Amino acid sequence: MDSCEAVKRDIAASIEAQRKAVADWHVSEPATVDIEPDADPSALLRQLVLAQHLINFRQWHIEDICRRKDVGDAVIAECKYAIDLSNQRRTDAFEAVDEHLVNRLSRFIPPLREDERPRHNTESLGMVVDRLSILALKLFHMEEQTLRTDVDENHRKSCAAKLAVLEEQHADLLQALLDLVGEFCSGAKRPKAYYQFKMYNDPTLNPQLYGENRE
Repeated sequence: MDSCEAVKRDIAASIEAQRKAVADWHVSEPATVDIEPDADPSALLRQLVLAQHLINFRQWHIEDICRRKDVGDAVIAECKYAIDLSNQRRTDAFEAVDEHLVNRLSRFIPPLREDERPRHNTESLGMVVDRLSILALKLFHMEEQTLRTDVDENHRKSCAAKLAVLEEQHADLLQALLDLVGEFCSGAKRPKAYYQFKMYNDPTLNPQLYGENRE
């Protein structure tokens, strides 16, 4: 039976799955993460979170290439186009996470009192899930730095200190996310899916794409 506590457990499990997936995908990257709309809510949330996480995983490595100095302009331009497309997919994916969570939570939220103003959060649940995805990637790659044998001990120690900070930030952000779900369920705040409506990739909205001299 679904409940606020079940939603919290599913979120925590999905965030843990992000961290495990980073390590697994560096061994064998999947072509895709299948989304099964008819799956049970727990499985569906995990699928949505990991599908969004896979986009971040791939974009992380594209951005690494973009910072190389030994490749030509064509490679950098291709990276730029790939990142633009990836950012659009990333946004669409965390908005899907938002929609799933808002729909699940809506049945548990007490109605507003007649004189009550709805209170919203500055970030949606899906946006926080996206931030945790990026942190999972940072944690994996920072830990890699602590294990390098081609650098001196100072480098490893510096990275170990940064890793500890990232671990704390990840734990804090996850707890804040779960606390926010609790605020929604108590009625203290109201969940809402927010939409980015990115314009730069849309040939009907970007004037550089629809201008008079554009083909």
